[in-house]
Amino acid sequence: MGRVFEKRKHVMFARFAKMAKTFTRIGKEIHMAVKKGGPNPDDNPRLRLVIQNAKAVNMPKTNIDSAIQRAVSKDKKDYEEVIYEGYGPHGIAIFIETATDNPTRTVANVRLAFSKCGGTLGKTGSLEFIFDRKGIFEIELGKRNLEELEFELIDFGVEEIEEVEGKAYIYVAFNDFGKMQKALEDMHIPVISAEKERFANTTVDLNPEQQAEVMKLVERLEEDDDVQAVYHNMTMGE
Repeated sequence: MGRVFEKRKHVMFARFAKMAKTFTRIGKEIHMAVKKGGPNPDDNPRLRLVIQNAKAVNMPKTNIDSAIQRAVSKDKKDYEEVIYEGYGPHGIAIFIETATDNPTRTVANVRLAFSKCGGTLGKTGSLEFIFDRKGIFEIELGKRNLEELEFELIDFGVEEIEEVEGKAYIYVAFNDFGKMQKALEDMHIPVISAEKERFANTTVDLNPEQQAEVMKLVERLEEDDDVQAVYHNMTMGE
């Protein structure tokens, strides 16, 4: 899983770097974290992680503070987390996570994207069996020994840990995400970023032309301001 994620991570982060909506996406995550746990990051583990992720993509502190204040405001609409699933060109499974204040608008946009790009929007829950949800924590490895660190974290749900260019990526089951976050905080190990990713259990190989057709749909979905993340089970080309 590690090498697969590393390849996907480079592609994913490259797209995020080009997307003007990155701060908007994180701003929504801040909003939802504040609504669920309050505006004080010391008392809100979810907000602490979102702020760390914001810093990892160089989101200015003023933007972070403004997002927190907007979430506190009673005039601001709440966001609803909604999942959409379907099949893109060549039978590729597509899983979409959104945060929206208008589900009617969002589903219409998602359905249109599938229609325009040769896909079909399916029923919620129809693709759950294809994707596993995992938590990934990125930390600076520093002088820590990778094997010793894995041993220290084994009681907190670590499934895999790997080193890439001086950083360690810690993988846990979705249900162990909070437990691992607390463990890293208690051990005073700073987290650079933390994400809840979905990994395909099986992947489909396509030729470059077919991959381009699928990516046209993925990129169109990612351009929608309501869309937080898009996952698929297509093998990414080199």
